[in-house]
Parts: sequence; C-alpha cells; structure tokens
Amino acid sequence: MYLKMIKRRIVSIIAALVFLLALSGCGAEKEGSVYMNINAEKAKEMMENLEEFVLLDARTEEEFFEGHIPGAIVIPHDEVLKRAEAEIPEKDVPVFVYCRSGNRSKTASKALVSLGYSEVYEFGGIIDWPYEIEQ
Repeated sequence: MYLKMIKRRIVSIIAALVFLLALSGCGAEKEGSVYMNINAEKAKEMMENLEEFVLLDARTEEEFFEGHIPGAIVIPHDEVLKRAEAEIPEKDVPVFVYCRSGNRSKTASKALVSLGYSEVYEFGGIIDWPYEIEQ
C-alpha cells in the first residue's frame, strides 16, 4: 500500500515536470522573460481588449508598404536590436510581432526579449491573418 502511494506521487511529479517542460517550449527565455507564440485569432482578440500595445511588422519596408495589418509599425527583423529601444521606448507595453510566414517574427521576438521587453507575443505571418490588411 505504501509503495503504491509512493509510485503514484513519483508518477504525478514526473507528469508535472513533463508538463512544465512542454510549456517552456512555447517561448524563448532570457533572464526570466519569454515571448509567447499565439495564433492570429488570439492576437486579434487580445489587441481588441487592450488600450495600449505595439503591433510590429518584422518584414522589410518594401513588404510592409505592399500590405500590412492596420496600426502596425515596421522594424525589419535584422534591425530590431538597433532600432527597437528608440521606436518602442516602453518595455512593459505588450508587443505583437508578425512577418510574412512566421520565421522573421520569431527572430524579432527573441531580439525584443533580449532587450528586456517583458510582454512579447509572436503570432506568425501575415499570410495567416484572416482580417483586414491595408496598403
């Protein structure tokens, strides 16, 4: 009986650790901060319920002017480390990041986290955005 109880506890602990490890794969860590991967629907829902946020397009300026999500600013993924602090001075404001397909937005999100931004949400690419786009 006592051995059964110990086995159950060990299994519970292992299950909890596996769950926590799975969750940790959802973002990139830097000094306790993470960026969260979400989908376009969740990003839109969150942005609709926030008074203040930044919507960051991590594509090139040429791609941005071909079409972007309304309200977005453009900082190409390879310029985030140089430009983000000047263009997004508040590091605790939620930042939603996208690109074309989701690769550059991940790079940009990691860069933001490394700069100390505390609430970064990466939601993939504009190709998966089912809502309004402006040119």
